[in-house]
Amino acid sequence: MITLYHLPLSPNSRRVWITLLEKGLDFQLVEVNLGGDQFKPEFLAINPFHHIPALVDDGFNVIESLAIMDYLEAKYPEPAMLPKDAKDLATVKMVEMVSVNELLPALTPMMAVIFDLPSKDAEAIEKSTAKINTVLQFFEDKLDDRPYFGSDNLTLADIVAGSIVPWLPKTGVSLNEYPKVKAWCDRLVARPAWQQTETTPEMLADFKKLLMSRKS
Repeated sequence: MITLYHLPLSPNSRRVWITLLEKGLDFQLVEVNLGGDQFKPEFLAINPFHHIPALVDDGFNVIESLAIMDYLEAKYPEPAMLPKDAKDLATVKMVEMVSVNELLPALTPMMAVIFDLPSKDAEAIEKSTAKINTVLQFFEDKLDDRPYFGSDNLTLADIVAGSIVPWLPKTGVSLNEYPKVKAWCDRLVARPAWQQTETTPEMLADFKKLLMSRKS
C-alpha cells in the first residue's frame, strides 16, 4: 500500500497527489498538521527533515516531491509521464526545475496579495512580478503545438508547473498575455485530478488565519 503524508494546500504535496491520481494508483492520504505533527517521532522516522510530502510504499520511504514523482514514474511506468526523446525530456526537466527554483519562491512575497494581508512589501512584490513574468514567457516558449510540455500526453512537468500556475492570477499577474500557457492551464484545471485536489475555501481561510497569527 502507498501512503502519502501531505498537506492539501501545499503545492509540493499536491503535485505528488496529482501524480498518484493520474497514474490510477491505490493509495491512502495522511494529513500532517504542521503545527507539530512533523516533529513527532513516527514522522521523523520517515523524514528526519520534518517536512512534507513524504511517501511510503511497502515500507520504502521516499522524501522530496520531485524524487517521489521520479520514483513513481520508474516503479509504475504506465501511463508514461516522461518522454524518451532527449530534447523533450530536457524540456520536461527544465520546466520542473524552473517551477521549483524560480516560480515557487517568487510566490512568497505574493502571499500578502493572495490573502489580502495588511503588510505588503511593494518592492518585493515588484521583483516577484517580474520573475513570474519571466517564468511565464519561458513556459510560453517551451510550449509547442502539442498540448503538454514535450508531449502529446501529460508529463511530470505539467504536474509540477500545474500545481503553481493556476494560483498566479490571484497575485495580479494575468495569463492572458501568454496564450499558450493560458490554454495549457485551462486544460489542466479541467482534469479530474486537478479538480479532486483543488483547495477549498475553508483551507484558504485557515491558512490566512495562520499567516495573520505569524504577522501579529
